[in-house]
Amino acid sequence: MEQKRSGADSTGPYFFLSYAHTPRLDFNDAPDPDMWVHRLFRDLCEYVMYMTDSPVGVQIGFMDRETRAGEIWSHRRSEALATCRVFVPLYSPRYFINDTCGREWSAFSQRQADHSMSSPGLPVIVPALWAPVPAHNLPHAAQSLPYDHERFGREYATFGLYGLMKLRSFRQQYEKITFLLAQTIAATAQVNPLPVGRPLDFAQLPSAFEQRTSARRILRIVVAAPSRQELPPGRPEQCYGPSALDWNPYRESDTDTTRPLAEIAATIAERLDYRYTVESLDEAVGGLLTERRPDGPTLMLLDQWALSDPKRQALLARMDEAAPPWLGVIVPSNPADSDDKTGLELQTALKQTLPRTVRRVRSVPRAAMAGVPSLAEFDALLPHVIQWAAAQFLRFTPSHPPPGSTTRRFRLGGPVEEASDDRRP
Repeated sequence: MEQKRSGADSTGPYFFLSYAHTPRLDFNDAPDPDMWVHRLFRDLCEYVMYMTDSPVGVQIGFMDRETRAGEIWSHRRSEALATCRVFVPLYSPRYFINDTCGREWSAFSQRQADHSMSSPGLPVIVPALWAPVPAHNLPHAAQSLPYDHERFGREYATFGLYGLMKLRSFRQQYEKITFLLAQTIAATAQVNPLPVGRPLDFAQLPSAFEQRTSARRILRIVVAAPSRQELPPGRPEQCYGPSALDWNPYRESDTDTTRPLAEIAATIAERLDYRYTVESLDEAVGGLLTERRPDGPTLMLLDQWALSDPKRQALLARMDEAAPPWLGVIVPSNPADSDDKTGLELQTALKQTLPRTVRRVRSVPRAAMAGVPSLAEFDALLPHVIQWAAAQFLRFTPSHPPPGSTTRRFRLGGPVEEASDDRRP
């Protein structure tokens, strides 16, 4: 069964696999929870390769695991959505509450809608069922697709691909269903070739599941670091950029990454099912001092250099006076940086600038403030700091504020007036 790639970009991926990352279990030896998704991806790529005449070296499929760790919305992902032949959403309960998945769906749907204005055709979205999702939990975007999972068999509709992979008695069904999915992907691309679109700006895209994602937890990520232009003479510039949000102290270490640390933190928050905002300390401090009931906890990525910079030291001291108990702080440390403080010297500097915050933290948050010497340790500690801050937020903020009092709340898309109470922890 050979399919031609006429009418589309022959260099783009044949299909785009859109899936929700699964949080890693809290065990030291826990395997990658998405390893089974990656196996499915490889199997689909193999089958589609044999069913088409794609040239050697051309990417068959695209999934975001192939991008560097910490990449929120890469240019490669935008290009893949603009050039792929078929969009393959991997349905699961987690998928439809995932903001990134909703935006991927939105980007592809917008491209298809632009094409349909001049040349209507069949949908080029081929859903795959990873884990069963009750029909009433499907957003309108998914309900509107004329697709029936039962046509691939009752076991598939009951257990999904993950169940078929994990249950030994269903391994043959997994192979069969994966082959049929690949066949459907290839046939769909042939029947309804979709012209190449333009890469879209992720920040400007709404989620196709907006009604479902609006109730998700929100995490505010604050970066307390200078920009490259604000560094004093002699301070190495490799870890900084044009904005405070570009800071990454591990950029020159053995675990090198070119991505800003805030983006890596945002990716981890996304995998924990948080919506997030990212701001510099300069931008965020006003709201942090005036809000009496924010939408969620706050995570601060603290550059040690900010403890010596008079401007940011003053901002940090003001924040500490407000002392929101849902503030989680993590202090990365690069052993290669001779200016970084360690041990008692770091703790002394923190206690001088953030005394109330330091007194409040215990166990995991305290370890995060002791200087995190590698990106691997940062990745391991950050989920615990976020969950600690979230627990503090639930503990100290009322679920149902009394009527009559209003304050400005921080929300994605801007502040709004909403009921709140005056209780302070």
